[in-house]
Amino acid sequence: MTAPGRGESGPGAALHRILPGHWPLALRVVVVTTLLASVSILTVGAYLSSVIADGLYEQRRDRVLEESQDIRDALVSDLDQLTGATGTQQQDAATAFVQEVRGQNGASRREAALVPVETTGMVWSVYSDRSLSEVVDPEFARAVAAQPDSLVWTSIPLSGPTEEVEPALLVGTRVVVVGSGSYDLYLVYSLQDEQQTLAFVQRVVLGGGAVLLALVVGIAVVVAQLVTTPLKKAARAAERLAAGDLTSRVEVSGADELARVGESFNDMARSLEQKVEDLTELSRVQQRFVADVSHELRTPLTTIRMASSVLDDQRESLPEGLHRTVELLSTQVTRFELLLTELLEISRFDAGAAVLEANREDLDELVMRAVDDVRPLAAARGCLLDVRLAGHGMRAVVDARRVDRILRNLLTNAIEHGAGHPVLVQTGSDEDSVAVVVQDHGRGISPEDARRVFDRFWRADPSRARTLGGTGLGLSISVEDAHLHDGWLQAWGQLGEGAVFRLTLPRRPGGAITRSPLRLERSFDRVGGDPLPTATGEIQISPDMLPDLDSSWEEEAR
Repeated sequence: MTAPGRGESGPGAALHRILPGHWPLALRVVVVTTLLASVSILTVGAYLSSVIADGLYEQRRDRVLEESQDIRDALVSDLDQLTGATGTQQQDAATAFVQEVRGQNGASRREAALVPVETTGMVWSVYSDRSLSEVVDPEFARAVAAQPDSLVWTSIPLSGPTEEVEPALLVGTRVVVVGSGSYDLYLVYSLQDEQQTLAFVQRVVLGGGAVLLALVVGIAVVVAQLVTTPLKKAARAAERLAAGDLTSRVEVSGADELARVGESFNDMARSLEQKVEDLTELSRVQQRFVADVSHELRTPLTTIRMASSVLDDQRESLPEGLHRTVELLSTQVTRFELLLTELLEISRFDAGAAVLEANREDLDELVMRAVDDVRPLAAARGCLLDVRLAGHGMRAVVDARRVDRILRNLLTNAIEHGAGHPVLVQTGSDEDSVAVVVQDHGRGISPEDARRVFDRFWRADPSRARTLGGTGLGLSISVEDAHLHDGWLQAWGQLGEGAVFRLTLPRRPGGAITRSPLRLERSFDRVGGDPLPTATGEIQISPDMLPDLDSSWEEEAR
């Protein structure tokens, strides 16, 4: 279950945001189902409790009003019979009536009070319970007086025998009897039985809801397993497929949506396997084609090379108009031979046939050897080579031939694109690695181009000619040589500020590199602190002029 996409809304999106994304799908399904089931059960339980409570109250209220009307009629009849009786007889009759009303309600509690309206009457107030005098408030008494011959009722809290408060109904009515006076009759009916019935129903609903919730959780667990088990199988098959096992498939059973997902995955896996096989075969054919063509071209190239050498030797005896043609032929034959050599090397890398012939070497010595090789080229371009050697700690197990090829490629490119400005060559080391930085001060390359500079046949400016006859494969082969050592070859540049290339190699092949001893970004605008010189072909060597290494330089990834 993934985070909701942009624009997604509704309860599903809210649950996505609430539930942690690292929870297993089955757990989230069970939690969501439990939450929704709990809310549903509580809602239904509250509704049923409310409906039952209203029903019990209304039924009890109707019975209370019927009983109150019967008691009122009985009171009127008794008062009519006491017309002309003495005050003592009327008081005794009123007391007996109130006590009789109190005891005629069976299990439910009922209290009564008879209060004369005129204080000068012959009957005093009679209460079955003295607390009734506190229950009847003046507002309710005025409501009873305003509606003679009618029943007025309201709900009140009533203190029970154990001093617990229980719900009750208070009913009041005014009785007027000619010859006996006017009286207010108050009746209090306890609703404790109904309250107990409601509490029992609520306990039953709550218990039933708990049982139902447990069943829902169990069902959710089963459903989650039914859904997630095929997904887990598909995930394991996808992981095997990603790891390179193109024969990985999902076991499909049934014909539901999950089965269709499994069938679609298997179809995708079969298609992917076929395409990978086709691409592998095509790559194998291409590698074989490049290797075969390169090998086959070497024989006629050797013949052409020999013929070009003969013509070049006899150039002075040829007509003057053919001198330039012979020169171009010799240059292009040399470039063609270099291209074939590099194509053969690339084919070995692609076929995985390239191997290291590593020995313990001093990288400073390899750098000086490469500098000596390119010194004639630097002289021809009017370029000063500023070499800053570490002087110690530069020994490592490397393939000298491949490292020399990397260095010559870097130096040649720096000289070609340095626009006659000095080229800085710097070495450095730490406990785990050795490094070489080659920096020019020419036109430079953009950061975007620096990420593509090692692509095969790539040029920063497609319209720019290769004045030194490069093939476009030199840096591609160099980065493969660096990877063969388990090292890095990285580039940095800014337009108008030159370019920097850094080679970082482990002390021995297979060693782990987490950082480079030298910075990759450009850090020197001047050679030795002086203005940029323009001496032609000079080599300025500064063994001890390395800057302090900054421990905070960021670690570089391969």
